[in-house]
Amino acid sequence: MQLISIIVPCYNEEESIPLFYQRVETILTEFNRHKEQYQWEYWFINDGSQDASLQQMAYLHARVPETVHYITFTRNFGKEAALLAGLKEAHGDLVAVMDVDLQDPPELLPTMIETLEASDYDVIGTQRVDRTGEPWLRAKLSTAFYHVINCISQVQIVPGARDYRLMRQAVVQAIVAMPEYNRFSKGIFSWVGFKTKYLPFHHQDRIAGETHWSLRQLIAYSLEGIMDYSEVPLSLASWLGGISCVVAIFSMIGIVIRALVFGSTTAGWSSLVAIILLLGGLQLFCLGILGKYIGKIYLETKHRPIYLVKEKC
Repeated sequence: MQLISIIVPCYNEEESIPLFYQRVETILTEFNRHKEQYQWEYWFINDGSQDASLQQMAYLHARVPETVHYITFTRNFGKEAALLAGLKEAHGDLVAVMDVDLQDPPELLPTMIETLEASDYDVIGTQRVDRTGEPWLRAKLSTAFYHVINCISQVQIVPGARDYRLMRQAVVQAIVAMPEYNRFSKGIFSWVGFKTKYLPFHHQDRIAGETHWSLRQLIAYSLEGIMDYSEVPLSLASWLGGISCVVAIFSMIGIVIRALVFGSTTAGWSSLVAIILLLGGLQLFCLGILGKYIGKIYLETKHRPIYLVKEKC
């Protein structure tokens, strides 16, 4: 029998965990009723939750210790660290990554398993084709993010692609072998390659609780992804500096010619101050971009662990 490992990152999801487990268990049990060729296990990753998420995981583990496992971090290290921790522990022939809030519909799992087993695909991913119910600004910014990163990066990310996917063990090993501290899963999934098929689905509302991603956090996460997989921001800083120098040279030539021809200097202190402020702003902007990349290098060179485990069952 083939083993399916299901990785479920959790942060303050005490209400969602039992609902998620019950729904996935029902779907997989029904799917396996006539085939009886699959077993499955759960790896819940407690990413420093402050609510009763750990107690919910411990309760499920006590009920079915051979099926439900969990890892508890010493603090909140973020979803990327939780995904990596789950992938390192998942030894199933097939490995699934899912969100516990059921915005990743478990009903797709049987189709994903059958599609993967009946083809030469290595990964079956999912793609959300609409953003019904999301704030207008968040939806527009998300669309813009996919457009920008696909234009400036060699790694192409399918618009609307979710972390929800089913992978063969070879893919998991390739992802785990990437040791970088700054992790952006959507980029990593695309970078490792492997033959991938995406299944579309429509937006699903959370089963319980509220999202833990604010608009500011999503923007910061998007910028991290762009910088992790593109050097274009550095090139942009260089181009801005070069263009500013060219404009300044032609401006000085114009001033000299005007002084020689008309015998007067250029008037307008306010415009001069505005230009100085503009150039100063461009310089600080470019330094900020450079500083972000240096900061990433600094974090990588520390060689700190991506997460610390407090308990594993």
